[in-house]
Amino acid sequence: MGESSSRMKPRVAKIVRKTKETDILLSLKVDGSGSANIRTGIPFFDHMLTLLAKHALLDLDLKVKGDLEVDFHHTVEDVGIALGQALAQALGTKAGVRRYGFWLLPMDETLVRVALDFSGRPLLVLTVPPEIKNQMIRLKAGDFPAQLVEEFLRGIVQQAGLTLHVEVLTTSETHHMIEAIFKGLAKALDMAMQRDPRVKGIPSTKGRI
Repeated sequence: MGESSSRMKPRVAKIVRKTKETDILLSLKVDGSGSANIRTGIPFFDHMLTLLAKHALLDLDLKVKGDLEVDFHHTVEDVGIALGQALAQALGTKAGVRRYGFWLLPMDETLVRVALDFSGRPLLVLTVPPEIKNQMIRLKAGDFPAQLVEEFLRGIVQQAGLTLHVEVLTTSETHHMIEAIFKGLAKALDMAMQRDPRVKGIPSTKGRI
């Protein structure tokens, strides 16, 4: 009875994060419909976060005031941190969830593979083709630097306790590469966070994650 009622408890979170560089207010509902209200001051980043919410079926409300006059780095990194904190808060002990998620995401010429585990052991492995890796510092989608994707992912991983592998198998277009990463992450998160009635308690033989 207790376990059943615990499983049905709304999985929601609210994060307020203020530093000298950013001011973030984030509300998250894990079992949502994919609705998003995103205002980071970075249009391309807003678009990617909207896609993430849509395909992970998260309800996400996010308002950010960042030092964009310096650059985008602090805002992107701190949003990743806040989102990771929200996921951790909303999922709690992770009782009853699938824990693991993976997805192979095609987008035109781009193919991205994402696999993750709510392991409690933060680790990010981002793999891109050598010819892309050598250009990451210069690649942009509009005015959004591609290298900031890694900073965003690292923020989520550290705060949510995720083991996350992202592998760009093939691509020739920066926008498609970044979008496929966000969509693949969304689908893998959706899979991992789903409640599974067969899972009794914490999905680990250790008894905790």
